[in-house]
Amino acid sequence: MKAIIPAAGLGTRLRPLTYTRPKPVLRVAGQPIIVHAIETLQAAGISEIGVVVSDITRVEIQHAIREISGVQVTLINQHEQLGLGHAVLVAREWVGEDDFCVYLGDNLFEFGAKPFVDRFLAERPAALIALVEVEDPTAFGVAQMDGTRITRLVEKPKVPPSNLAVAGLYCFTPQIFSVLDGMAPSARGEYEITDGIQGLIDRGADVTGQPVMGWWKDTGRPADLLDANRLLLERIVLDVKGTVEDSRITGRVVIPASARVTRSKIVGPVMLGEGVVIEDAYIGPFTSIGANTVVRGAEVEHSVVDEEACIENLSKRLQDCLIGVRAQVRGGRTVPRTHKLTISDASVVELA
Repeated sequence: MKAIIPAAGLGTRLRPLTYTRPKPVLRVAGQPIIVHAIETLQAAGISEIGVVVSDITRVEIQHAIREISGVQVTLINQHEQLGLGHAVLVAREWVGEDDFCVYLGDNLFEFGAKPFVDRFLAERPAALIALVEVEDPTAFGVAQMDGTRITRLVEKPKVPPSNLAVAGLYCFTPQIFSVLDGMAPSARGEYEITDGIQGLIDRGADVTGQPVMGWWKDTGRPADLLDANRLLLERIVLDVKGTVEDSRITGRVVIPASARVTRSKIVGPVMLGEGVVIEDAYIGPFTSIGANTVVRGAEVEHSVVDEEACIENLSKRLQDCLIGVRAQVRGGRTVPRTHKLTISDASVVELA
């Protein structure tokens, strides 16, 4: 069985973070989102993965997965972003006659893809779809059920037939391609995978829904990235190899051998990357800090700090923050009281 990860989109809901980098390479719990996706599929026993990329996202994604081992990853070009159904269709030649899984790389499942892959291989319906109960189904593809069979699937309905939303993981036989090929675009001009699945249903094919067990997280918005970081950090175990001097470490904290903590307090779960320097600082729970970042004379908690950032001399704690690659957050300006900001498009800055 093969797997497809669609990764050609621009991630507009995560701007300004995605003005300079595609969404799949943003980090949570120390790794790019797409690496978490590949490892999830690998744990489900899938060793051939096709990543659908655009001309814009290709180079960054290729760099993000450069150290992946144990799986064969193929980049598949999607020159126009015309919807998820189109992303699947451009991978048709690569898939061939194999069964395959489509895993949306910005989704995270507590128990991964294995429960869905195992059931699909055991029963082999035309399609098996992961479903999750949501409060607002109008923002999702929504399933109408008859037992375990899906009888109707509607994309972002104004009047949802249920509260069961498609959760971003699909298993298919190659039969889906015969439906997608020649299918008309939706009203919003995209080729919807939900329309393709409905086409299978209309042809009398067996389409099965399987509920998600445990938590599920769509990392499409900034708050979701922070929550995903929190959920993944819950899994870490204490692993302190780096230099710790005149400091207090509490709870589950990861400090690699090349990192250094001096005159500081860290309360886990916290994950530090390679080469991180923490001096005269406080790092609070649910914080991940990327490689070669410096935090000096500052307090940070419940945040994601990417690589090569610099945070220093702050009089107030940073909380619920997403700090990008090589970003700088500095304090120390006192008289006169001024703020000096360099802010990208659509940024949000709250100053108290």
